[in-house]
Amino acid sequence: MKQKIKSSALLIFLFTIQVTGFGQDIIKLYPGPAPGSEDWTWSEQKFENAPDHGILYNISEPELIHYPAPKDKANGTAVIVAPGGAFHILAIDNEGVKIAEWLNGLGISAFVLKYRLVRSKTDNPLQELGPLMQDKEKLDSINAPVVEMAKNDGIEAMKHVRENAENYGIKSNRIGFMGFSAGGTVTMSVALSAPEELKPDFLVPVYLYRNAVLGDQMPEKKTPIFIAVASDDELDFMPHSLSLYQDWYEAGHPSELHVYENGGHGFGFAKKGTSSDQWTADFENWLRVRKLIP
Repeated sequence: MKQKIKSSALLIFLFTIQVTGFGQDIIKLYPGPAPGSEDWTWSEQKFENAPDHGILYNISEPELIHYPAPKDKANGTAVIVAPGGAFHILAIDNEGVKIAEWLNGLGISAFVLKYRLVRSKTDNPLQELGPLMQDKEKLDSINAPVVEMAKNDGIEAMKHVRENAENYGIKSNRIGFMGFSAGGTVTMSVALSAPEELKPDFLVPVYLYRNAVLGDQMPEKKTPIFIAVASDDELDFMPHSLSLYQDWYEAGHPSELHVYENGGHGFGFAKKGTSSDQWTADFENWLRVRKLIP
């Protein structure tokens, strides 16, 4: 009987994924339309004129892109990666694909989260977003319904990865959540809103936006956090990281904060010749100290 149940679970798992042909699997987070956006009729688009990196917009069907660690390097650790973009776009290359490939090099399996976004009214989401970035209160108001959806997408991602850990060859108690900017909002919303059994095992918010974070339920288990930000963040998000560190530390969770002198907002995996270039090396050291990688 147990073998039958296990076989059925494996079949369900296999039917949720689509192979891309490039070694990654596309995993739909919901069997049908995502709850709360059933009437969304638009489809995902890629903005081809982004100056530095690929950008997605109009995401209506949340998905995970699975980047499995090479078999000869895999160590059982996994990270869900949430790119940023003010809940209007996703910086899918600089804060998603490149991050996943780097994590693979460390033996970590990565899952890039494509969470739901505010619908763009034009085919130039960057130009549309620009004026809104000058009025954060208005932007927060526009984003609020989608932040709730994105949080739910993040929790569903945790549920999928943890429930299928054995199939992915990862350890169910070594699943982290990393997010950049708005993706950091998603990261911390999952950490503070998910049921205890679905909370991440470690957290990596990078230049997060804290004002829109949902939830107030601190994890019961000790949950390590690694926070990174630049002092010269153009959006003035540095204080968000400082306050998060203080709250996490005072709650008794293992906490580490790196404030780099320069690097601006959105450095992601890009090497800019600034002190923020060091964040990946600092994070690798943190992982080793915590025995999450050899």
